[in-house]
Amino acid sequence: MDAIDLFWSIFMCGIVGAVSSRNIVPILVQGLQRLEYRGYDSCGVAVHAASLSGGTGGLQRARSTARVAELMDQVSADHIEGGTGIAHTRWATHGAPAVHNAHPHFSHGTGAADNKPGRVALVHNGIIENHEELRAALQAKGYVFLSQTDTEVISHLVDSVYDGDIFEAVKTAIGQLHGAYAIAVFHKDEPQRVIGARAGSPLILGVGQGETFLASDAMALAGVTDQIVYLEEGDVVDIQLGKYWVVDRDHKPVTRVVKTVHAHSGAADLGPYRHYMQKEIFEQPRAIADTLEGVEGITPELFGDGAYSTFKAIDNVLILACGTSYYSGCVAKYWIEAIAQVPCQVEIASEYRYRESVPNPNTLVVTITQSGETADTLAALRHAQSLGMTHTLTICNVATSAMVRECKHAYVTRAGTEIGVASTKAFTTQLAGLFLLTLALAQTKGRLSDEEEAKHLKAMRHLPAALQAVLALEPQIIAWAEEFASKENALFLGRGTHYPIALEGALKLKEITYIHAEAYAAGELKHGPLALVTSAMPVVTVAPNDQLLEKLKSNMQEVRARGGVLYVLADGDTKIESSEGVNVIRMPEHYGVLSPILHVVPLQLLSYHTACARGTDVDKPRNLAKSVTVE
Repeated sequence: MDAIDLFWSIFMCGIVGAVSSRNIVPILVQGLQRLEYRGYDSCGVAVHAASLSGGTGGLQRARSTARVAELMDQVSADHIEGGTGIAHTRWATHGAPAVHNAHPHFSHGTGAADNKPGRVALVHNGIIENHEELRAALQAKGYVFLSQTDTEVISHLVDSVYDGDIFEAVKTAIGQLHGAYAIAVFHKDEPQRVIGARAGSPLILGVGQGETFLASDAMALAGVTDQIVYLEEGDVVDIQLGKYWVVDRDHKPVTRVVKTVHAHSGAADLGPYRHYMQKEIFEQPRAIADTLEGVEGITPELFGDGAYSTFKAIDNVLILACGTSYYSGCVAKYWIEAIAQVPCQVEIASEYRYRESVPNPNTLVVTITQSGETADTLAALRHAQSLGMTHTLTICNVATSAMVRECKHAYVTRAGTEIGVASTKAFTTQLAGLFLLTLALAQTKGRLSDEEEAKHLKAMRHLPAALQAVLALEPQIIAWAEEFASKENALFLGRGTHYPIALEGALKLKEITYIHAEAYAAGELKHGPLALVTSAMPVVTVAPNDQLLEKLKSNMQEVRARGGVLYVLADGDTKIESSEGVNVIRMPEHYGVLSPILHVVPLQLLSYHTACARGTDVDKPRNLAKSVTVE
């Protein structure tokens, strides 16, 4: 297996672990609640009952296919308490969402045929590619498997090599694992000790006052500790009561920097909003303002030291991304080619790494990712680097992520924590970062005058106010949503830079309403999609007042001639009026080249309110999870 394949991992799941002299079950469960957006097929907690002073007993566990709030009720009812414990919220890969597949998993010893607690408790994010081979070997030793997960394989494997020291057992066991993982493990014979290890999935260490923690994300520990260690690839960490130590991939002791990280405990608070998605839609003016904070002028150094030399050296751009981030890259392609006049190609990361391509060492490889840990995008980056394309840059929302560390240059957006699975503020802040990149490239290439720079900066500074005006359209959009709620299919149309916005709008509707939605470049209607148009098929049209408006109006007439019903987001000066079969919401102002950032917001609101009307789980749609990093 090559190095790229190590990143066939997930961190949609969430891990929390702790060693403390107090009962840490409330901390574990609260941490899961903050990480639940990463996976909610099932959840669970396991503790060592003897880890508290005066405590007796062995391993205790509660697992549920309900949400974390219900897990807390179960924990209370079963009187589960302990000072050493681990917890997990799951997005299912191996095995259906069921209690017997939920984490934490126990080892059961050889010959055990029931669910009595064994010696090892373990939680795991990732995919173990050789789990079938390991399972067969462990079964031959007499181990009995009670789940379909690859995680249970690891718990039995650790049990099989245990010889009195869980740290040594974990180091031995992970040497046999092929794939990616972040794990947290403890053993019944060592009541105040948890071992963590990572390869391909993130894991952090939290340093408290006389207590130590593990988690997938610092947000899980908000309000508990702000002293965070970001473990590096291959690290194994031993946490005990008030102390810890780390070894690297070669099992040599290392010192990792402790950073003060102010994870926002309020990020998981809804405040006056009904759902996180609604909250995050309305946070976009602030997120854009924060992302642009400190930008006084256009300079390559916005993207880090040495960016000027890099931008001078490149003659084309390759953008790699997945999902919503891919659509932001598609918008950027229009900007980069029109304003910077640099050829630009946009690739779906999971496709790019597996196809034969023609590398150009003068390419600027741009990755776009909310989390900075997306496996397909990381793998695509490494593939590009292996082909000799070493000029790399990322647009990312997490400054401490693997993507930021591995790219030469970066622009870190400041969207803040995004909990709703359907991305909103991460998308618009990505667009803001990509527009800055466009201007910086244009300036470096001598294609941006002082007057143009001033004009674009003025427009960008006005974005927060313009977004507030768009959000004020919510009552009109709610009326549309009431009509959409009974539909099962929808079309979205756009042209130019707004075609990717139509794609994003259709994706949002699919994700959270479960309405089948497709988007097309409007000029493609007559080449097939028009066959789908009936009075039962709403057609959402993004209609800015740009050079393609008259062409778009002709496409709209094609829809009306077939009895289709139009829902049009139109700039005020487009002269598109509401009439029978034509529903128009007027945007507050025409925003020129930055119009895509504004036009996507009504589409976000339409999806949100349609989902509310249909009664779906807005923040946690079925079969999906945040930060999807599984191949």
